[in-house]
Amino acid sequence: MFDEKGEQYLDCINNVAHVGHCHPEVVKAALKQMELLNTNSRFLHDNIVEYAKRLSATLPEKLSVCYFTNSGAYHGHLSSLIEISPYKFRKGKDVKKEFVHVAPVPDTYRGKYREDHADPASAYADEVKKIIEEAHNSGRKIAAFIAESMQSCGGQIIPPAGYFQKVAEYVHGAGGVFIADEVQVGFGRVGTHFWSFQMHGKDFVPDIITMGKPMGNGHPMACVVTTKEIAEAFSSSGMEYFNTFGGNPVSCAVGLAVLDIIENEDLQGNATRVGNYLTELLNKQKAKHTLIGDIRGIGLFIGIDLVKDPQKRTPATAEAQHVIYKMKEKRVLLSADGPHRNVLKIKPPMCFTEEDAKFMVDQLDGILTVLEEALGAKTESVISETTPCKIEMPMEAHLELLNDSITDSKENPSRKRNGVCTDKHSRLSKRLKT
Repeated sequence: MFDEKGEQYLDCINNVAHVGHCHPEVVKAALKQMELLNTNSRFLHDNIVEYAKRLSATLPEKLSVCYFTNSGAYHGHLSSLIEISPYKFRKGKDVKKEFVHVAPVPDTYRGKYREDHADPASAYADEVKKIIEEAHNSGRKIAAFIAESMQSCGGQIIPPAGYFQKVAEYVHGAGGVFIADEVQVGFGRVGTHFWSFQMHGKDFVPDIITMGKPMGNGHPMACVVTTKEIAEAFSSSGMEYFNTFGGNPVSCAVGLAVLDIIENEDLQGNATRVGNYLTELLNKQKAKHTLIGDIRGIGLFIGIDLVKDPQKRTPATAEAQHVIYKMKEKRVLLSADGPHRNVLKIKPPMCFTEEDAKFMVDQLDGILTVLEEALGAKTESVISETTPCKIEMPMEAHLELLNDSITDSKENPSRKRNGVCTDKHSRLSKRLKT
């Protein structure tokens, strides 16, 4: 991709530009329809019918009713939706509402039940069962369970096999519905399947699916798909759904073009091939770098969990931010997420190539090598124990000095510290003491 100044970057995180930035077929489809007609969805148009058919064909048969929208940002931005998203309400001043129950993330690397557990899927599902029982004991009923099919903001988490089936069983038994959020992980990103929830087997089908982001390749387009029974229950409640621009002719033309490109360019196959190759390269880096604690993912949905201590699995938050900034200097765009913001997330456009993967990993290797050399034997001292002006500081400050020292060495290779307290050290020391 190019920025507004014409500088080129390798995009490893933009799952909105699903089939590639400014794909000519998407641009052409939008332009052609805009030149012909665009209107609100009160007026019937073939595009919305054709798109609904094409979209439904990718889903299990019972998921057949589409509600089109023009947003598609995560769970949504209404207060009622923010209230059910820990990712949102834990960042603000709001506390968890009493009708919201947060289940443990089914994380087998850092979670309560890890890879050495005999049956982590059942153990994590039983946590949901306990929540349901506690709610019932408090006189409450269960309305729904909602989760990303693979947790992105949660730290690129792949639920253990069988987890969703067991959760769905408990939720349905309590009279609730299962909502799968495919906003970030759908439309072939996992490679082996078109939808991420399909990885869990044919015996698992959500009751409601939310989708967006890659749906329009950057064009604002999203959809909620559900069963006929749920749609009829919603309609019989007297509530009418209407969206002025949801499913308009231009949006549906764009959506159809995206579906065509995924198929014609075999982007699902590409996700599998390139994803496997990238994972292989990253696992080699894991064997080389102690900062890499875990590599997890499938297709072009991969997480690099950075740790300070491989045994304790202590999140390396400051180091992750350092890596992101240094990668940007190398014209590679990455970001971090997870509760500790230490997981480098890789969700590139689906046209990502093996050459792109190799370039990204080579840059990462170089940055981690320099960083680990600078960190040394896991000390947070800037200079040796015997030096009178030794400074103890948090890792964030250490990395700040590392950035500065790298810049200094480039600008003035002859400049040496050799145990001398420079002005920069003195300033930082004073700042840390206040």
